[in-house]
Amino acid sequence: MASAAQRKDFAATRQLKGVMGQYFAELARGPEEGKKTAWCTSVGPAELLRAMGFNVYFPENHGAMLGASRMASELIPAANAEGFSPDICSYLTSDVGSYLKGQTPLKKMGLDGVPKADVLVFNTNQCRDVKDWFQWYARRWDVPCIGIHTPRAIGELDEELVDYVAGQTRRLVEPLEEVSAARFDMDRLREVVRLSRQCTDLWKAVLDTAAHVPSPITFFDGTIQMGPAVVLRGTQEAVDYYRLLLEELNQRVADGVAAVEGERLRVYWEGMPIWGKLRDLSSQFL
Repeated sequence: MASAAQRKDFAATRQLKGVMGQYFAELARGPEEGKKTAWCTSVGPAELLRAMGFNVYFPENHGAMLGASRMASELIPAANAEGFSPDICSYLTSDVGSYLKGQTPLKKMGLDGVPKADVLVFNTNQCRDVKDWFQWYARRWDVPCIGIHTPRAIGELDEELVDYVAGQTRRLVEPLEEVSAARFDMDRLREVVRLSRQCTDLWKAVLDTAAHVPSPITFFDGTIQMGPAVVLRGTQEAVDYYRLLLEELNQRVADGVAAVEGERLRVYWEGMPIWGKLRDLSSQFL
């Protein structure tokens, strides 16, 4: 029986562990240092929150961690007992169940549990459930929950739609100033947005290297390497990391080095990662 193909690890991943570790360490230290914590949905207005001095926490990342660690199936029933339907998003129900039962992989990152929010800020552009998710925590902690309602199934963008969402974003500033006790600084926001755009462009360039034959990166690599783009966009740390990773990938392309030794076929993955089965699927397809 032929042995399984070997996946080539990235040298940059050593730095990734440090970057992600520092992110969680700052979340853990935040309350002691007097820094406010804002929860944000994965495609919410993180740039605005960073520009106003918040530590930004993304609970969907926690949901993915719960799935990858295979804790989710034991925690979801607690959320169901709280009144959440078993048919809704398991990111939501596993996270709520984790909070209710006090069980979380975040403890390995130096956190006792999900960090208590001073404000929760959602954007419904990915799904409607995020608003209910954040409002549940807002009631538990008696903190503000504010957000943006993005139009869905809109087809072509036009100025009216842009103005509608931009207006909602501007209206977040005043309540955020009240929570942070800091004044909004447009120059600081411009800098954070600039870094966020750089991070996004670099991450796209990382993914685009997969078009080469042989491919220097796999889907399964992407589920790990996406970390800074999810939780650190708008920071220099994310930009610096993706520059390092892209340099390594471009060198692989130049040298004809494959992410999977002896690449023969490719399978296109459509949809969300199945976090609890990533290792099994990686073994199956590699």
